[in-house]
Amino acid sequence: MQRICVDMDEVMADTLAEHIRRYNQAFDEEVTPEDLAGKGLWEIAPVDRQGQLRAFLDAEDFFEVLDVLPGAQPVLQDLSQRFEIFIATQAMAVPNSLGPKYRWLQRHFPFIPPSHYVFCGNKSILRADFLIDDQPRNLLRFEGQGLLYTAPHNLMATGFVRVNNWLEVAEFFAAIPTSEPDFPVPSAQPSPGRS
Repeated sequence: MQRICVDMDEVMADTLAEHIRRYNQAFDEEVTPEDLAGKGLWEIAPVDRQGQLRAFLDAEDFFEVLDVLPGAQPVLQDLSQRFEIFIATQAMAVPNSLGPKYRWLQRHFPFIPPSHYVFCGNKSILRADFLIDDQPRNLLRFEGQGLLYTAPHNLMATGFVRVNNWLEVAEFFAAIPTSEPDFPVPSAQPSPGRS
């Protein structure tokens, strides 16, 4: 089976919505995703708020409460019938996220086994046929076919195959033929001489 690696934050999980919600609540602001076209929340927050932005991510409950992006569950469940699915997330950037991310995946994507979770730091180690990610830098280092999942911060990025939502992910992979194994598959016939 061909292998698809899928990023978690801003691809499966709506990390940005929770980050904005906590930021607006803490600082009495009204930032929206539309305010972030082409940039991240870190780029618009004043320097004296950067530490608090990081503290939101380090909170034990942050990654536990994230909403699932619409369509991610049914599309990934369908793709898991035809492709080998791995979840590849840069959890090492936020070490406190390891347990919460594991539990979130178990709760929302029980059809993907924990043996297919890749908690990494640098995604250049990934070996797969496809990578769905919101960070252009991860796709630049990827040797297979990258798909840039649209998020406010990457709206200005060009030169990538872009998918805007999970419906477009499903359409992209519907056009990919399922590959046959490179090795002969033995038939299920009984051995000669046995009854």
